[in-house]
Amino acid sequence: MPEAEIKIGLIGGTGVGSRLQSMGGQSLLVPTPYGPMRGLIQSRSGYRAVVVARHSTGHKTPPHDVNYRAIAWGLKSLGVRGVFSTAAVGSLRTDWGPGTLAVCNDMIDMTYRNLTMFERGVKHVDVSSPFPAHPSLAASVAKCTGGEVRFGTYLGSNGPRYETPSEIRMMQSWGGDVVGMTASSEAIAMAETGVPYACLAVVTNLGCGLAGGDLNHEEVVDIMDQQGDLIVRILDEAARTQLER
Repeated sequence: MPEAEIKIGLIGGTGVGSRLQSMGGQSLLVPTPYGPMRGLIQSRSGYRAVVVARHSTGHKTPPHDVNYRAIAWGLKSLGVRGVFSTAAVGSLRTDWGPGTLAVCNDMIDMTYRNLTMFERGVKHVDVSSPFPAHPSLAASVAKCTGGEVRFGTYLGSNGPRYETPSEIRMMQSWGGDVVGMTASSEAIAMAETGVPYACLAVVTNLGCGLAGGDLNHEEVVDIMDQQGDLIVRILDEAARTQLER
């Protein structure tokens, strides 16, 4: 399958990466200056895509160790016209409970990873729209759910630990709607490579201190599994919409 025919990138986060991988495809390895990008080429409904499991097969790579630069560089080299991702998130809003879908349209990066594609020379990239492909994703959510489309500001935290109650209150005061550990780094790398990017945030829990009980990863996985089929339909519809623009 010629690489030139790949027009969309799909990045599956927790619970979605493995679901997309289970659909099979042709293995792909793209050498990049930052290490290899591995994925699967899939012929999907109406388009061809390269599918990347953000946390690697078996969910082995923690959020702070994901090779965001290799993913962004690899997808750019394939000439994709849009990249759509998913992210399991905690909600900073008590009215957005588990299962809520939000289209990210802005972000606050608090990961302090100092991630950039430009380590030599000075280049400043505009990120006034850190999720430039979000209109296609929003249209897809509206079509697939028939309901209200929620837009939110994604606040990126380094992880892999969850946040403290005081950190959650601070994040709320800063204007964040959801908190996660991956999408802000991914958005930065995509912006610096010029790849149109969007992220569907899936609320798996309320932020620490906003509900009773401790947070655990098993609950996160359960919510992503419950929403998995719908999420994949949304990604497919978003990809087709992006290619029509």
